[in-house]
Amino acid sequence: MRTDRHLTGILQSFDQHLNMVLSDVVETITTTETDPDSTEEIVKTTTREIPLLFIRGDSVVLVSTPNRNPN
Repeated sequence: MRTDRHLTGILQSFDQHLNMVLSDVVETITTTETDPDSTEEIVKTTTREIPLLFIRGDSVVLVSTPNRNPN
């Protein structure tokens, strides 16, 4: 089983260790499992909203700006 987590929110604060406080967070969890009978991969996606979240810097892999539409 493999789990991928993706967080999107508004950055409120951070420090030199990349600890962050995010508000209005949407967490998307994607889980991939293998069906033992058919060896087929089953992908499940779940989302949840979190009003305020503290993230330890040692768990941060990537920080990026939001995509902007060129309209």
